[in-house]
Amino acid sequence: MATFQQSSDLPRTAAKRSRPPARTSRRSEPPEVRRKQLISATMHSIAKNGLSGTTMATITQEAGLSLGIANLHFKSKEKLLLATLEAIAGEYNSGQAAVLADRDHENLVHKLNDLVDFHFSKNITQKNKLAVWFAFFGESKVRPTYQRIWSGHDIQSVAAIRDFFERIVAEGNYQTAHATSIARGYTAMIDGLWLDLLIAPRELNRLQAKQVACHYLASVFPNHMSIGSE
Repeated sequence: MATFQQSSDLPRTAAKRSRPPARTSRRSEPPEVRRKQLISATMHSIAKNGLSGTTMATITQEAGLSLGIANLHFKSKEKLLLATLEAIAGEYNSGQAAVLADRDHENLVHKLNDLVDFHFSKNITQKNKLAVWFAFFGESKVRPTYQRIWSGHDIQSVAAIRDFFERIVAEGNYQTAHATSIARGYTAMIDGLWLDLLIAPRELNRLQAKQVACHYLASVFPNHMSIGSE
């Protein structure tokens, strides 16, 4: 009897030892982490399914989360879409502002090159981000909330670039240069190049797009931009 008891205990002990450690519940993650996770999943869904084809179901499937968790943090798909647009616009504007405010590169030649590097960096030109950007752009004319966020981003971005270009115009004594027009031309050009990168990646890659931008800036600021720079 003692022998039987001992042998039956052994598998139980082995099972206890081989049991994998319990995983931390995903519900315990902080709200900000969960929000970022859902926004990232929304971007992937828009890139894959388009804006109209993106639903709470496609988003939660991408995130690996339940519909209840998504509704807990955003209440509705529309609020999640708005948060996604604000997140991508905010990331862009804060990144550009950091380049223009960098005190370690006060030399305007270096800073101009840094600005172009930023606009055609791998982070900014990610396919998913570009797809989201243009998806919202396409809807902005018929959706006032999208238009408000989009136009606010555009005004802020162009104003920052214009102010920077005014410094270059003054330093280079470019008599016929008009900073506002150059800034508008530059931002319109990079929007067009981003669209080409999204829809025709075989025809234009990121470095080629960057070279186009450098050629434009070299034509208006010849003492501050070299077209041979990458």
